[in-house]
Parts: sequence; structure tokens; C-alpha cells
Amino acid sequence: MAVIKTSLVAGGAGFIGSNLCEYLIKKGRNVICVDNLFTGNRENIRNLLVKDNFLFINHDVVNPLFLDEMLIDEVYNLTCSGAAVHFQYNAIRTLKINTIGTMNLLGLAKKHKAKFLQVSSAGVYGDPLENPQPETYNGNVNPIGPRACYTEGKRVAETFCYEYNQKYGIDTKIVRLFDTYGPGLNINDGRVIPTFIVQALTGMDITIQGDGKQTRSYSYVTDIVEALYKLMERSGVNVPINVGGETEIEILELAKLIKKLTKSKSKITYEPVFSQDSYRRNPDITRAREILKWKPTTSLEAGLKHTIADLKKELSNNLI
Repeated sequence: MAVIKTSLVAGGAGFIGSNLCEYLIKKGRNVICVDNLFTGNRENIRNLLVKDNFLFINHDVVNPLFLDEMLIDEVYNLTCSGAAVHFQYNAIRTLKINTIGTMNLLGLAKKHKAKFLQVSSAGVYGDPLENPQPETYNGNVNPIGPRACYTEGKRVAETFCYEYNQKYGIDTKIVRLFDTYGPGLNINDGRVIPTFIVQALTGMDITIQGDGKQTRSYSYVTDIVEALYKLMERSGVNVPINVGGETEIEILELAKLIKKLTKSKSKITYEPVFSQDSYRRNPDITRAREILKWKPTTSLEAGLKHTIADLKKELSNNLI
């Protein structure tokens, strides 16, 4: 009889984390979801709470987590929201989550001899001077500034993974996620896609920071979850791997596409840039293609249609 693996997902009640929990449940895993519900939402995992192979633990990973009575096979670290409105709210707390929190989870993985997957970020490249960005690019990062608590925190988290692999032999894996979207996004998290969609659906101006020539490469959440799972299944892959979309799009063109898909009459307007975000964010996903045999399969237009429908429903519920 096959042994059922147990997966611990830290940040499992968040946008990507809850989708990963659901995916792992469908794969027959026992899933332990750990979240302090600061940016995660219990509603995201409501349908999983009734399942026998799902356990939710309300816990802040800045504090050590002791699960001596359980056997854990793998740890996914999806803690710390990538939305600036959240990580800038308490920058010191953000640093602690990315550093102390990561160290605590690595300690848990070491104790259980579990595999460990760190969900890092394209933010480690800063405002890149190379395009697209390969994993070998060391970045152009400002260690002081409004985004440093997140970007530098993620860089240190990667260093922890490297050292735990070198010193203790923990099978650590690093995914550098680029911009992710899909159903379940918080309408108030300040990221571009939910902001534009809500503005378009409510008839407000679609507001672009800067000149609109900034670029991003978006990937749909189910594609991202598949990549995380594929990497966790590969033993001994300890180099960072970019995971993101293949199509680079200007923010202005994204606004026009969302306006078209929502059939909105909203005007597109411009405002000053408020944060030191990167001007171009576009991954080289050669490693993901070659090592994981992975590439995104959901087109931007198809994914946006699903996301628009979900946010339209959420807006309707908020008006009731």
C-alpha cells in the first residue's frame, strides 16, 4: 500500500497558497495549512476545512512551529504577500517573516528530513538592467527604500535555503515567481490586475502610474501551482528557477485589454509613480522548460476573463 505524503503549506490561506492546498488535496496528499490570517483569508480554504486530509493551523511562522507528533515530507513556504500595500504596512514585520520565518520553517524541514520549497520573487532582481531576466542575473537592488523590506527579505531567504542545503543537506528548492493573477485575488491588494478590473467594472478611471510603458509578464495561478508541484517532485534541483509568463506586455496595453474585456467606458488616466518598482519584469523561463518540462498554458486573455468573472461576483457580494 502506497504511503500518503504530508505536505505543509505555510501561507496556505493566501491567494496562491490556497490554490496549492486544493491542488495537493486532489493529488491525495495530507495537507497542513499554516497561516496567521494577516493577509490570508479563511474563506479561501473554507471548502477544504471539512476534508479529513486537511488540517488548518493558525500560526505566525516568526515563532517556531513544533509538530513533533506528525511526520512531514515536504514544506512549501509561501509566506509574505507580494502586494506592496501589505508588505509595506509593517516593513520590519515583513523582514522578520522572510528571514526568521524562513529559518524557522527550514528548521522544521531539517527536523523532519523534509524537502523544502521557498517561493521567492522576481523582486530579487530589483529594477533589472537585463531583459528578460535569467536566474544567473544578480540583480539591481536597492537595499534601502520602500520595497527593500520585501526584496531584500526574499534575497536573504534564498541565502538561508542555500546554506541549509550546503551545511545540512536539506533538499531546498527556490522558485522566483513573477506576476501571478487569477480568481481569488483580493480586490483591495493594490496590484495592477485587480485594481484595473475593479476600476473598469465600477466605471472609475483606470489609473496608470507613470507612462504606462512599464512591462510585466503575467501567469495564471493554476499554471503557477503546477510548476511548484513539479519542482517539489524533482529531487536534487537546488538552483533557483524562474516561473512566470512568456508574454511581456506594457501596462497601458494591459489596461486597454481589460477595458475591452469588461466592455467598460472607463477613461484611462495617468498619475505619478508612488513606489520604486521595477520598470520591466520579464522572466527567462529556460530552466523551467528544461528542468521541469513546464511552460504556462493559460493565455492572458483567457485568464483575465476568469479573473474578471470572479471579481465581478465578489463586487456583487460586497454590495449585498
